[in-house]
Amino acid sequence: MKTAIKLVLIDLVIAQIVAPVLIMIPCTIYLLVTTGNLDKAVLTQTIIIPAQLAGQIMMGIYLWKAGYISTKKETWSLVSAPYLLGSAVAILTSGFVVSSLMSLLDWIPNIMEQSFDILQSGWGGILAIAIVGPVLEELLFRGAITKANPTKAILISALLFGVFHINPAQILPAFLIGILLAWTYYKTGSLIPCIFMHILNNSLSVYLSIKYPEAENMDDLISGTPYLIILIGAIVILAGVIPYMQRMTSNK
Repeated sequence: MKTAIKLVLIDLVIAQIVAPVLIMIPCTIYLLVTTGNLDKAVLTQTIIIPAQLAGQIMMGIYLWKAGYISTKKETWSLVSAPYLLGSAVAILTSGFVVSSLMSLLDWIPNIMEQSFDILQSGWGGILAIAIVGPVLEELLFRGAITKANPTKAILISALLFGVFHINPAQILPAFLIGILLAWTYYKTGSLIPCIFMHILNNSLSVYLSIKYPEAENMDDLISGTPYLIILIGAIVILAGVIPYMQRMTSNK
């Protein structure tokens, strides 16, 4: 548990302090030279995307240098195509169910909304959210943390995954999705399906956020009877796909 908390704290320090400061210095000089003044809002918009990417890359390098990234063949096993299909169905249906749950908890503040809007305004930010972030987070939460706590891997990694997001509106969804991701890693021993599921989940979220910027949850896109039918269908499908994935990894 101590190792897991240490890794999360290191990541937070790198992402929230080290990377922003390193990026802020040249950006500040650039703005002063080109504009003659330093506007706080402009500075924030300038540094947030490169700082996000820099923090993710720096943490990835740390995990690699510190020996937390496994080189075992099983860790990078592609698993089977049917299993990947099942994992895709699982993450999509669970995402819909979790979004429906959060629509009932819309009073929870989303303190990162403005930051996400800025990140999604450029390809660098989209890359950070949809690709680089999921890969780094799987290396950290499913790879390094479950390595440090194999007997409590699922709940510990999911709990820390939720808390790691800091944003109140993301903690519960991240925790619930984190359980699915940690369980998948526990059953397969491979990070590949976890990374695939995480990228799929984040990419869909980014797409919907850009396509429908006013929508907070799925009930903002679909309402009435169609929404209830899809929700019930998602629950039924999810309840069926989990045993399917279980059977395919019964030897684990």
